[in-house]
This record gives sequence, C-alpha cells and structure tokens, in this order.
Amino acid sequence: MSAAATAVPAADRVLHVLAALARQGRAMAVGELMAQTGLARSTLYRQLARLRQWGFVLEHGGLYAPGPMSLQLAAGFDLASHLMQAARPVMQELAAQSQESVGLLVAVNGHAVCLDMVESSHSLRCSFDRGRSVPLRAGASALCLLAHLPAAQREALLNEQDIDSAARAALDQRLEAIAKAGYAVSEGEVDAGVWGCSVPLFSAPRRMAGVITLMAPTSRARGHEDALIRKTAVAAARIAQSLGRP
Repeated sequence: MSAAATAVPAADRVLHVLAALARQGRAMAVGELMAQTGLARSTLYRQLARLRQWGFVLEHGGLYAPGPMSLQLAAGFDLASHLMQAARPVMQELAAQSQESVGLLVAVNGHAVCLDMVESSHSLRCSFDRGRSVPLRAGASALCLLAHLPAAQREALLNEQDIDSAARAALDQRLEAIAKAGYAVSEGEVDAGVWGCSVPLFSAPRRMAGVITLMAPTSRARGHEDALIRKTAVAAARIAQSLGRP
C-alpha cells in the first residue's frame, strides 16, 4: 500500500475516492483513481462498490463518475447555502457593471472550489465551471484564499508543496502582500490569457467564508485593472455585510 493510502484513515477512504471523482469533473478509469488517491486496487474497488450501492457513483465501460445521489447533494447545497444566497445577486450586479465573469470560490482540502459562476455577456469571455477545483498554489482565487486562511492551516498546506526555499520565500512574501492589500491579482497563472482579481469574503472578523473573483480576457482588462479591482472590492463588502446579518 502506498504512503498516500496509509495517510488516509480507513474510515475516510470512501470519501477520499468520492472527492477525487468530484474534483476531476469527468469519468475516470481505475488506474487514474489509484494515482489520484494512492489506494491499492483491491481497496479502491471496495470503496467504489460501496459508492455504487448508495448511488454516489456510476460505472460504464470501466469508467467511474459521480452518480445521481451526488446531484441530489448539489441541489440541496444550492438551496441551503447562505453564502451562495447572499452572493448571487451581488455577483449578478458586478457581472452586469463590469461586463465580465464573476465567480464564488471556497477553500476545501487544499483546493479552491468554484461554488457559483455568473458569466459575462461577451462572446469572448472567461469562465470557471461550477465544481471545478484547482490546488491552492497559483492564480488570484487560490492565492487570495491561501493568504487569508488561519496561519496554522496555511503553513501546513505550504509545507506540503514541493518547492525550494527561494520559491517558498517569494510565495510567503506574495501572500503577505495579498493579505495586507486585501485582494489578489493574477494574469495567465491558471489559464493563459486570463486576468483575474479576487477579494476575500468575511462572515465575521478574521473569519473568511470564501472569495469573489472577477475574471476577464487580459486584452480587455488591460488599462482597466484598478477600476475592476475597486468594483470587486465593493461587491465583496456588500456580500460580507449580508453574511454578517443574523
């Protein structure tokens, strides 16, 4: 059994498999799932059998994908999420004002996960599919989330990254600057030709609920960066105000 598998408690392995399927957003073969989870083939098949029995996973032609129970969970989340309910109307206004796409992302298990997305009306637009995730490593959304995590959690995540001391020092300095400025900006770090700015959403002092991210083609954002950052910051403040209400 691999080191990655032994690091996952036995009771959590079924959730580890489900999370791997959810992050990829496509059907996966057993070999891919073994690489993603670090689980032995026999162990992986046992977890997949349990997930299939409960309807959380479907199998077709040797490929595995999230099943109908996953859709029910997602629908329930949409109805119950206070964060999404508070953010959605403000995101729609920001997208209309800026004519660019706006996303809502949260930090989950070392990844930035997109909860909601309002797309630009332009035919050329940037987008980030709901449910898509990227490691907390690069890009405005990921770095803004990372910069505003509790210090111990941030350090643990950074210590897991395989980077040399010089790169780590540069990253620490960048995260410190993001936390001080109250926003993060990136260009082409996750997707080529995409400019983005992210602002944290606080549900209480020092308690981050997620980030709101405005993303645009670099060619269209150039020369308008400051105005787009200001619009995003104002939207984030409005959402935070709603989150703070009882």
